[in-house]
This record gives sequence, C-alpha cells and structure tokens, in this order.
Amino acid sequence: MQRSDAGRTSGEAGTIADQRCRLFEQLQVKLVHALRVADASGIDLVDGHRRQARGRRAHLRDGAKVAVNCVATVDKAKAVVEEIRRDGGEAVVVQADVSKKADAERLIADTVKAFGRVDILVSNAGGPPGGDFRDLTLDQWSSALDANFLSAVELIRATVDGMAKRGFGRIVNVTSLTVRMPVPQLDLSNATRLALTGYVAGVARQIAPQGVTINNLLPGTMATERIQALGETAQKLIAKVPMGRAGRPEEFGAACAFLCSAQAGYITGQNILIDGGTFPGAF
Repeated sequence: MQRSDAGRTSGEAGTIADQRCRLFEQLQVKLVHALRVADASGIDLVDGHRRQARGRRAHLRDGAKVAVNCVATVDKAKAVVEEIRRDGGEAVVVQADVSKKADAERLIADTVKAFGRVDILVSNAGGPPGGDFRDLTLDQWSSALDANFLSAVELIRATVDGMAKRGFGRIVNVTSLTVRMPVPQLDLSNATRLALTGYVAGVARQIAPQGVTINNLLPGTMATERIQALGETAQKLIAKVPMGRAGRPEEFGAACAFLCSAQAGYITGQNILIDGGTFPGAF
C-alpha cells in the first residue's frame, strides 16, 4: 500500500482508491485502541471499549486485529478482547499508561510487534476530576494535560508517519460535549480537551494529503456504567437531552466505526457531536 498516486491519470488513481476501499472492507487492517482510562473515569474501560467494539462488529469480522490498552483494570480489558474474538476478530491486551511517554512508545511498539503496523488509532482518555477552579493545583493541571492532551499528541506523533507512508490512516479522539458546552467545576476537562481540539484542527489539515484523517468524537450523556450508577442524577441529565434518553453504546460505536472506514476519507479535522441534540447551536 505504498502511496504513489502522483502523476497517475484520474482513472488509475480511482482504481487505486477502489482497491484501498476494498482492502479496508476486507478488514486487512490493523486496529489499535489507545485508551488512557482511570478506574474512576467518566467512561469506564468496559464501556469505553465495548461501545466501540459493539458498533464495529461488522468491521471486526474476518481478520481485523485490535490492541486493547488499559492502565490497571486488566480483567476488564481481557473481557473486551474475548468479546472481540467472539465476533471474529483478533485482539491482545497491552497494559500501559499512555500519559507517560515511555509507556506510550511501548504500546505502539508492542502493537506493531503483534500485528505489523497501526492503520487506525482510537484514543479515549478518562476525564480528570472536577472541582473549584481556585483549588486546582499545578500538579493537577500537569496530570490533566498529560492524560487528556499530551498522551493523544504522543500517540498521533508515533503513528501518523507510518499511516502517511502507506497512504491510509484513521485517527479518532474521543473527547467530550464539554468542548462545545463547558461545564462548571470541570475546568481541567474543559481546557485540556480544547487543547487537543486545537491541535487536531491544525495537524489534520497538514496530514490530509497523505490519506490520513483525524477527527474528534464528542459524546454527550451515554448509557455507561458510571451514568447508570448515578441514579436520580442520571435521570436529571437524561431529562436535558432532547431525545429524552441516553445514547446507546452501539450508536456511539457505529459513529466511531464510520470515521475509521474508507468511506469517511473526505472527513477530517472535525468535531462530531453524539449527544442526542443536547448542544443547542446551529453550527
């Protein structure tokens, strides 16, 4: 899959594009999930993986290969791997804290060792803790930047050149509705996710000519274990959603799967809301 479209006729370039499309549809790609998920994150490990895996079952059959990253909850990661395998895919667990540069590099190295290359990267960092902005310390800001911004930056840096060389790559960062609607007391999340949003806006356009897309998915109120555990508070959050319900894991997964597909090749540098209409703006 060396990129060599320059100088070809439009018909020849179209043929190459068709071949790449068929190649992806046949699932001859290697898939890496690079998640930095704390045990108490807003989107926990099971939901963070399974909501994508469920929606991507059609893409996992017939040979897709997935490296599932976790920090501490290895048992949950192993359960996700087993689910992927039952759906016909190949998967391994790679334990690493991607907020640490050495761990992020090892995650990519172990994935390449297992599967040969990385064509698709999905990053999903758990949200930092809330609190009054006056009480936030420099250490808390540093930790939030490492987990929610710099970890994704490092993973993108480590994978994007290989994708560009092959002429195909998909990167999806799971951020939050708070990028569009900042939430009081969640200033660490509001700011660090916006930093990643700005970074993607610039980098996505620089790498676009090489067939690599980078987009962000912004979930609203989703039916995660954490939301379900909130009881009455969860019902109040759901009541604010125009659709009158929380988002289903498979709906989020389907959106992520589409952005990872060959058919989404003309979408890049975008922030796509999955929020049931919660964000009130026209744009």
